Amino acid sequence: MNHDRDSAADIPPPAAVAADDEGTTTPIPEKVTVGGSPLYRIGRKLGKGGFGQVYVGHRVGVAKNSTDRTGPGAVEVALKFEHRSSKGCNYGPPSEWQIYNALGGSHGVPRVYFKGRQSDYYIMVMDMLGPSLWDVWNNNSRMMSVEMVACIAIEAISILEKMHSRGYVHCDVKPENFLLGPPGTPDEKKLFLVDLGLATRWRDSSNGLHVEYDQRPDVFRGTVRYASVHAHLGRTGSRRDDLESLAYTLIFLLRGRLPWQGYQGENKGFLVSKKKMATSPEVLCCFCPPPFRQFVEFVVNLKFDEEPNYAKYISLFDGIVGPNPDIRPINTDGAQKLIYQVGQKRGRLTLEGDDDQQPKKKVRMGIPATQWISVYNARRPMKQRYHYNVADIRLPQHIEKGLEDGLFISGVACCTDLWALIMDAGTGFTEQVYELSPCFLHKEWIVEQWEKNYYISAIAGANNGSSLVVMSKGTQYLQQSYKVSESFPFKWINKKRKEGFYVTAMATAGSRWAIVMSRGAGFSDQVVELDFLYPSEGIHRRWENGYRITATAATGDQAAFVLSVPRRKPADETQETLRTSAFPSTHVKLLLAFCIPEFDVDLTDGRQWYTLSAHMTECTLDSDDKLWLYPASLAV
Repeated sequence: MNHDRDSAADIPPPAAVAADDEGTTTPIPEKVTVGGSPLYRIGRKLGKGGFGQVYVGHRVGVAKNSTDRTGPGAVEVALKFEHRSSKGCNYGPPSEWQIYNALGGSHGVPRVYFKGRQSDYYIMVMDMLGPSLWDVWNNNSRMMSVEMVACIAIEAISILEKMHSRGYVHCDVKPENFLLGPPGTPDEKKLFLVDLGLATRWRDSSNGLHVEYDQRPDVFRGTVRYASVHAHLGRTGSRRDDLESLAYTLIFLLRGRLPWQGYQGENKGFLVSKKKMATSPEVLCCFCPPPFRQFVEFVVNLKFDEEPNYAKYISLFDGIVGPNPDIRPINTDGAQKLIYQVGQKRGRLTLEGDDDQQPKKKVRMGIPATQWISVYNARRPMKQRYHYNVADIRLPQHIEKGLEDGLFISGVACCTDLWALIMDAGTGFTEQVYELSPCFLHKEWIVEQWEKNYYISAIAGANNGSSLVVMSKGTQYLQQSYKVSESFPFKWINKKRKEGFYVTAMATAGSRWAIVMSRGAGFSDQVVELDFLYPSEGIHRRWENGYRITATAATGDQAAFVLSVPRRKPADETQETLRTSAFPSTHVKLLLAFCIPEFDVDLTDGRQWYTLSAHMTECTLDSDDKLWLYPASLAV
């Protein structure tokens, strides 16, 4: 279902990305009784969740004058059906059952009264609730008042805090999954969070610690429109993701539209996540009261395992809701305890001037720019030379001169169609060939060199589609394969990994990726960090677990870092990265000034934040720790 066509009078909500039961041939039973429940006759369909479908259940044999609206004896209940072949039922009953056992009946989560299996379906019996926030918004001319959305924010944050305190994250926060209580009951203004089919643990139940960080770019959980950027990138779900999705939910209800609506096609998820990353809180929340922008800024800057300050977030909205909780459009009783922790101060709209209320570092500025990213590894002293801002015509003379001096190319990069290369004496290579080709990559030449027992040891691509491929003898590789793709080919990488290949080189040309994988690479494990910015947090977490950056590449949109665990542990595992607006020649000089000369360098044109400036210098780094500068006649 698609929610991006705004011309329709009754717009269906967007669906979560997960398996559901609609493709099954087994019909829903006409009557249901499970786990000692009363007998129910199936009524109209209410909707579907991440892994199941929800119907009205009418209790059979109940007295006509019965007024039970909630509880195990209710006249009407909600019945959730999940087919036994669903992904959520791979190992028996749905995992959602266990989560409802842990959370059901707690603040904001409906209670499950009966559950069991009938025919081919696992079935849960729970309270019948009222309309979703989506329904309320859609039936009110697709509008909501500021006070209504602020009350939703207060109560939703409180509900998420309770869920998170039990060790779970929802992973699919959106307007359709927030329901009001049954109309005409004391709970009709109470907010509930439903559909725990995608929920998962952020806290390990065995040791009470935060789950480990990971990234699987080919795995996505949630609904594209409201998912966090981290979810789009396949990162392990944590508390920050629920709060980011809530932020998008609030802005949607308030403004009626999000900037990334309207994308279609197979790459919709990528385009949406790219737009989210490029949209600053100021742009997203324009025409919204300041607390909404402040909330967005807080949650998009949260670290993976950082504990959110729920009380502070609630206090942001306290100044734009009515002073009397009894007449608020949403019951906020569940949030009062957290509100009192920070005090009931009126006029919180002045928070934007309070330094303590602002994130210390903002990661989403919404300003595209360019950046050099260089990676330094500790090495024994050796002769090393680098060249940068080299035009095509000058490239052969620099390479041939280095080869004559006993140096081999260890790294190449390209920016604004000018080349940079590192040559050093510590590669272990015995022979080397290279080709500067107008295409990306020249398959016939590569295959010809493979037949001569050369293996790809470095590659780079230019925006004009040309490529520089370096192939060497003396590597430890046994076999190679490469792929050129319009998007980062993570599924292909996983397939080759199962065949014993590891990524050993990467490059980009415009928006195209080239990935080289090799057998015999000397790694025991390998992971990928993919991001729209430099993934500082992910890289540092990988470093802590023994991984080291072994390949890098970037398009104008994304940067990819491959990190590997070597089979043989190096004597010195020191590695650092540097981000600069120009080629990092100055940093090399600083390393020498601080007597740290033994670094080799891997380069990637990250094109992320700053504008590249042109310098025309050649530098040679020798084992006696001296630096020589030679003028170069390059023209840019």
